[in-house]
Amino acid sequence: MTGFLWGILGVVAGACIAIQAPINTQLGRALGMPVAAAMISFAAGAVALAAVLVVFSRLQGVAPDWRAPAPWLYFAGGCLGSVYVTAAILLTPRIGAAAVMAFSVAGQLTAGLLIDRIGFMGVAVRELTAGRVVGALLLCAGVVMIRMF
Repeated sequence: MTGFLWGILGVVAGACIAIQAPINTQLGRALGMPVAAAMISFAAGAVALAAVLVVFSRLQGVAPDWRAPAPWLYFAGGCLGSVYVTAAILLTPRIGAAAVMAFSVAGQLTAGLLIDRIGFMGVAVRELTAGRVVGALLLCAGVVMIRMF
């Protein structure tokens, strides 16, 4: 894939996250419990990904090596994702989808800069340049503008 196509995929993924927040919020209202909506969201995602895994495994002729990763890796990503999904369900009706997305992106960018800087979990180390810091600050200014104005 070219850089442009990867960028499009990133935009589509971001749009999915924005659309997911009000859908899960509505599900949480209907169920009477936001955490139940988060659980259903993860269960549905797990079923969908299991189907995709089967298709990709057959197309590529490879099966995952389930014994290779450290056991904690099986839970870490899901636990972090559950914090995000539950927070989005709780925050969307209170501050709006745009503000939830703005705060989420600001948090992602801040964490991403730190992850890049220290090379967390084998990510290639990238210096914290003035351009990257200014970009993050501009994004934070955008968060304030979306929330306050």
